[in-house]
This record gives sequence, structure tokens and C-alpha cells, in this order.
Amino acid sequence: MGSAARQSPTAPPEQFNSRPQGGETAPCDERAVFTAVVYVLTSECAWWHLPETFGVSPATAHRRFTAWTGAGLRRRLYRAVLDELGARGKLDWASAIVDAFSVRAKKRGAR
Repeated sequence: MGSAARQSPTAPPEQFNSRPQGGETAPCDERAVFTAVVYVLTSECAWWHLPETFGVSPATAHRRFTAWTGAGLRRRLYRAVLDELGARGKLDWASAIVDAFSVRAKKRGAR
């Protein structure tokens, strides 16, 4: 990963702690992990059905996704994409869809 990517607010954390069951994390290609995570999220594929062609185990992809989400990477990436599309004039805010990812759902609706 280049130095520009490390300084980017959307760059994933570089250090990972040991796994709970012990042992160290094996070095892996972060781009391959990111690609695998994006594949699972966009295809709605279950983690354990992640194709071997990505070169990343489903456990590694899920563990990194969890760490990146906890570090706020998902929200920063989402914001960066919206900012870029807005700067290019590609967003039309005349209509929008709000889901639970964007707005917290209350336990009880308005009465």
C-alpha cells in the first residue's frame, strides 16, 4: 500500500492484533482482502461461500471487515464516494432512499 493510501482517511488500519484463539495473523494482500469484502457485500454472498479465487480465506475477509467497520472505514468510504460524486455533479438529491444503515430505526414508530 502506497504512502498516499496510508495517509488517506479511507485507508484501512495496517495493524491487526493476534486472533483470539492464539497465533499471529499471516501477512496477506490487503487489496485482495478488500476486493473479497466488496464482493461479499455487493453480491450478498455468505462469507463462507467466498470463492477461493480471491486468495483470501472467508475467516480473514470477515475478520478484516469487522476490524475496518469498527475503525469507521466503511462510513468514511461511503462519505468519500458521495463527496466525489457530488463534486462531479453526479448526485441527484431530488429523491433519496433512507435505510437502517443511514438512519437509526426506533423501536416504536410515531404514534
